[in-house]
Amino acid sequence: MAGIFKRGLQQGLQVTWTLGKVIFPITLIVTILQHTPVLPWVIDQISPIMGLVGLSGEAAVPLVLGNSLNLYAGIAAIVSFDFTVKEVFILAVMLSFSHNLFIESTVAARVGVSWWFISGIRLSLALISAITINLLWSGGAEQAQYGLISTSNPELNGWSEILLQGFQTAVVGVAQLALIVIPLMIVMQYLREKGWLTIFSNKFAPFTRMLGMEKNTSMTLVAGLTIGLAYGAGLMIQAVEEDGVSRRDMYLALIFLVSCHAVVEDTLIFIPLGIPVLPLLLIRLVTAILLTMTVAFIWRRIDNRKRKDASHEHSYNTL
Repeated sequence: MAGIFKRGLQQGLQVTWTLGKVIFPITLIVTILQHTPVLPWVIDQISPIMGLVGLSGEAAVPLVLGNSLNLYAGIAAIVSFDFTVKEVFILAVMLSFSHNLFIESTVAARVGVSWWFISGIRLSLALISAITINLLWSGGAEQAQYGLISTSNPELNGWSEILLQGFQTAVVGVAQLALIVIPLMIVMQYLREKGWLTIFSNKFAPFTRMLGMEKNTSMTLVAGLTIGLAYGAGLMIQAVEEDGVSRRDMYLALIFLVSCHAVVEDTLIFIPLGIPVLPLLLIRLVTAILLTMTVAFIWRRIDNRKRKDASHEHSYNTL
């Protein structure tokens, strides 16, 4: 048992170091930029196009903060303005798809998938869903009633306080990562060496096959669905190295998880905003399933065509 704990601890520390090297500098930089003219300038550039997705110009503030920081920053910005229920719902759906863009996409890219590919999917899903909801939903015109949410944002005087807050935020971010990843890796090491992961993968296999993936991708999907994309990336890295997850399956797993990750936390967090959260959950889940199955189908057709062409070419050369 001690040996399993030690091996799991080593794996957890290694993954924490790998991801921490990404999370710390990005968190520090973005937190500092929040107190400079950079983010306000970005907001000014985005505001004119808000009308295309049924939002007022002020909606650019939570979108920029939510995408550059996290969902909590986006929600804090939402409750600072008077939005309609429809606007809040659209913002919630968009932020569910594309929050914490820099960190989560960069961490996921450590698996070997392009940052631009991951970010492009997340932003595309956010825009397409917002336009669709705006066109199809005619209700939600009433004023949104927010619950008790703390929106306090301390005043910082001078660069020393800004740098200190940025450093503290980055340290806390890495510490939170370690508190989740290290115990998770220890548990995963125990389950792997005791054979429980094989049993679990077999139980989850029908779902992964439905999505077009092999059953050894199941733990990656479960980790991302439950604890999120950034934290689940630790398990993804281990899965690629130890479980033999193929490049194709990892791409499909990430396509699914960028659409639908941390489903419990990321859904419940929007309850105080007074919007229907069940449709929010269903939109993410259905989108993830349909998108992944579609990409898997197209990928399989392309692979089959390549194999046929290669077979024909081989037959021709042997004649």
